[in-house]
Amino acid sequence: VQLQASGGGLVQAGGSLRLSCVQSGRTGSLGTMGWFRQAPGQEREFVAATSRIDGSTDYSDSVKGRFVISRDSALNTLYLQMSSLEPEDTAVYFCAARRPKLSAVYALSSYDYWGQGTQVTVSS
Repeated sequence: VQLQASGGGLVQAGGSLRLSCVQSGRTGSLGTMGWFRQAPGQEREFVAATSRIDGSTDYSDSVKGRFVISRDSALNTLYLQMSSLEPEDTAVYFCAARRPKLSAVYALSSYDYWGQGTQVTVSS
């Protein structure tokens, strides 16, 4: 499975961006797909995830109510719609995917596949 993320950029606080992650290869083997982010000097952290099996979604508390994760199965594309962006959202955003597992969706080490990351910068 290969993941290709795009859509990052520079935006003012309060603005919006939509990230995309195109998935190719054996996508039928995937269970959960998600977004993580890593700010300079910080550890990579969970942002949001969705289940390919039942469509359920999960969000970190810091983005709940502002970000929406979705998937277009026909296009094999994962999205992250980000609204009401804050300077604290500045980070490199990574899409990730994993085979079906019982591990918590926010467990970074449980993901099998990673995209290359896309930079999101929010100015104040």
